[in-house]
Amino acid sequence: MELRQDSLGFLLADVSRLMRRAFQQRLAGSSLTLAQARALVHVSRHEGVRQVDLADMLEVQPITLARLIDQLADAGLVERRADPADRRAYRMFLTPAAASHLAAIRQVATAIQADALRDLDEQQAVIFSFVLRKMRDNLSSR
Repeated sequence: MELRQDSLGFLLADVSRLMRRAFQQRLAGSSLTLAQARALVHVSRHEGVRQVDLADMLEVQPITLARLIDQLADAGLVERRADPADRRAYRMFLTPAAASHLAAIRQVATAIQADALRDLDEQQAVIFSFVLRKMRDNLSSR
């Protein structure tokens, strides 16, 4: 039987899964779950985002995100503010307490990235990042 080369989609999915697993393992002992950490990072990147748009970014149902935001708000890490343009909507903002959690998340992410890029020289890592961004941009523009 002939062995086939892994397709790009399978390789990307495997790498993504393994990076999530490593992140979850290294985050063990933290008060945040992987899902909460992802939501917190997205809020930090898109502060003021509407809750419904954040659900789309995270590819979760709005009710699922509402529970995550409830947990983060209860922990004092995010706050919902009424959207001045739509009284039914909320916008998400970080609180000062989120800074230490984001720093810990960055530290874990940096260590995992170093593990993933081990044995690549700097030029290979730069090219790899460029190619991934280009692929994301190509697929996002459709």
